Amino acid sequence: MSYYIGKTLRIPFVDAISRVTEALQREGFGILTDIDVEATLKSKLDVDFRPYRILGACNPTMAHEALQLEAMVGTMLPCNVIVQDRGTGMVEVAAVDPVASMKAIENPRLLEMARQVQAKLRSVVEAL
Repeated sequence: MSYYIGKTLRIPFVDAISRVTEALQREGFGILTDIDVEATLKSKLDVDFRPYRILGACNPTMAHEALQLEAMVGTMLPCNVIVQDRGTGMVEVAAVDPVASMKAIENPRLLEMARQVQAKLRSVVEAL
């Protein structure tokens, strides 16, 4: 089983960020964090890296329900979605597969919720 849901697109990097954000919003997710890995590595290590962003996506309703089912599940939130430049005009988008990560927690109700989140994230990726 893969630990992510991914797709490669032939669009500019900035357009991919916009499309991912819009697709997440249509599925009820907001962006809690936006980590610019390229800029961070340049400022902290003075190294060059490809455009790479980590978007911390959260569906508030589902996060609330998950936290009620398992108090420590917050260690695995939010759902990370990466957008990275793969060169030659290609951009890769990948979202964490919540089913893969939630299998570490022995809670059948939480696993069922993870399947619902997985379906939403798969829909996001497929819509790109």
